[in-house]
Amino acid sequence: MIYITGDTHGNFKRIQNFCKRLETNKNDIMIILGDAGINFSGPLYDRLKKLMIEEFPITIFAIHGNHEKRPATINSYKEKEWNGGIVYYEEEFPSILFAKDGEIYNLNGLKTIAIGGAYSVDKEYRLAYNYGWWSDEQPSDEIKKYVEEQLEKNEWSVDVVLTHTVPLKYEPVEVFLSGIDQSKVDKTTEIWLDKIEDKLKYKKWYSGHYHTEKKIDNLEIMFENIDKFFE
Repeated sequence: MIYITGDTHGNFKRIQNFCKRLETNKNDIMIILGDAGINFSGPLYDRLKKLMIEEFPITIFAIHGNHEKRPATINSYKEKEWNGGIVYYEEEFPSILFAKDGEIYNLNGLKTIAIGGAYSVDKEYRLAYNYGWWSDEQPSDEIKKYVEEQLEKNEWSVDVVLTHTVPLKYEPVEVFLSGIDQSKVDKTTEIWLDKIEDKLKYKKWYSGHYHTEKKIDNLEIMFENIDKFFE
């Protein structure tokens, strides 16, 4: 069975409780829609988190968020094929997988594309207090080109889209933080996803990032809720 949830930011208690309640196993998959918080706290604390997560009776499949390092930039990560696409993994933690942006996976027989990344609206705060912030948090031009090439190969048609942020038209403006000047927020990723969404044929679009739960059209923003993956 495949399940899906929003940002965890290093707190996996709800997933741990979920696994106990449903008696899952390693053949089951939990998709995290970015900001898993697994590669965030430095090698020591991250390893302790991974040791705990690896014991969960489930396989984690995480999309890249903005509050975490990209696995491709961490030496311990390798690539392998998984469900028709490339994922990043560490040999010590084989059931903690990270999606490669633009890869298309076969999940429940559905063509599912992963597109991670977003802008951190708390960037200045994080820099001021020396908290984690990474300059490659948003998809680069190279990543965007790869995503578009993959979609072109599939005639701009997939079943499911997994992203961290949303296309601009679907931003949940009602939950925007009041202390943030939106005119200073870099929305290039959302604008690009808007163009993707306009052209793409799909059945379901999942995203996280906004710490809210909302459904509009065929798009669903997830946070602490856990649901079965689209069937």
